[in-house]
Amino acid sequence: QVQLVESGGGLVQTGGSLRLSCAASGRTFSNYAMGWFRQAPGKEREFVAAVNWAGNTRYYADFVKGRFTISRDNAKNTMYLQMNSLKPEDTAVYYCAADQSYTAVVRTPGSWGQGTQVTVSS
Repeated sequence: QVQLVESGGGLVQTGGSLRLSCAASGRTFSNYAMGWFRQAPGKEREFVAAVNWAGNTRYYADFVKGRFTISRDNAKNTMYLQMNSLKPEDTAVYYCAADQSYTAVVRTPGSWGQGTQVTVSS
């Protein structure tokens, strides 16, 4: 399986921005669709965004449309999540995910990172 390591989390004020990164290793990065999920305290993990292997097809959860942008750089084996206009309800641990199936990466990815904490203060 591909190994995934997230970075870029932190504390930000309401309305601020953060850029998360997910570095992949161990397998050919461009063979994988990639995604972001998040889990807030006391809640189930939920889908945030996904991108196909080429980076030209993206899918977002309704609650982040217009605020978050997912992208990838296959030459750097890295995926990104640019988060703008952050809200306190965006506070969660954000997880990077990968699967060779674009459909699967949205629902049940085969590989996960360990997560990075994002905290939005009001």
